[in-house]
Amino acid sequence: MTDFTGLVAIVTGGASGIGAATVALLNSRGATAVSLDRVGGDIDCDVTDDAAVASAVEQVVAQYGRLDILINNAGIGAVGTIEDNDLDEWRRVFDVNLYGAVRLSRAALPHLRLSPSAAIVNTGSIVAGTGLVKRAAYSASKGAVESLTRAMAADLIADRVRVNAVSPGTADTPWVQRLLAQADDPDAALQALVARQPIGRLVAPEEIAHAVCYLASPLSGSTTGTVLAVDGGVHSLR
Repeated sequence: MTDFTGLVAIVTGGASGIGAATVALLNSRGATAVSLDRVGGDIDCDVTDDAAVASAVEQVVAQYGRLDILINNAGIGAVGTIEDNDLDEWRRVFDVNLYGAVRLSRAALPHLRLSPSAAIVNTGSIVAGTGLVKRAAYSASKGAVESLTRAMAADLIADRVRVNAVSPGTADTPWVQRLLAQADDPDAALQALVARQPIGRLVAPEEIAHAVCYLASPLSGSTTGTVLAVDGGVHSLR
């Protein structure tokens, strides 16, 4: 497919996992996709740093002359109940997962409004709608991302900027692998994750990338304010 030919995209958290798979797929379909990450991206960028975010967006526009698509994918996790994590940890999680998307969107919007194919895709999570044990801060941040997605879609529809989100289930990413490595019994922890997946396996990053590209594609011009689950049936099947 060449539906992204001539379009320029920014993907945050683009150096690994879902972000890297999205960058590769966008490029394969004709886009110029630029990965932003703290380490290893095409542009080094900490999404909690206002100046770094503004600079990265301007670098992309200066080099390629336009910006059409923003994928707000950068995110971090947190393990714990509402009592386990102190407020500094809550602020850290929200600063990346929610405010990072806010910073990038605010910096990108003046350029997106000039595009005939403007789209923003945020990365949510099934934890926004399904309670999981010891994921309080992470769940709250991703619930906010999904609510923000719908509010942005309403605010920006007159500017012809579409805003959607993808809601992944447990994916086979480096972040999940790090969580498993910290478990007392990593093999048992992996089996527990697999057992709660109706499809019987973890979600592949490439599958999530395809959903992101569907939402971002000019071919999906009537899709806005949508949260698309790619979760192996976790949210809706029992």
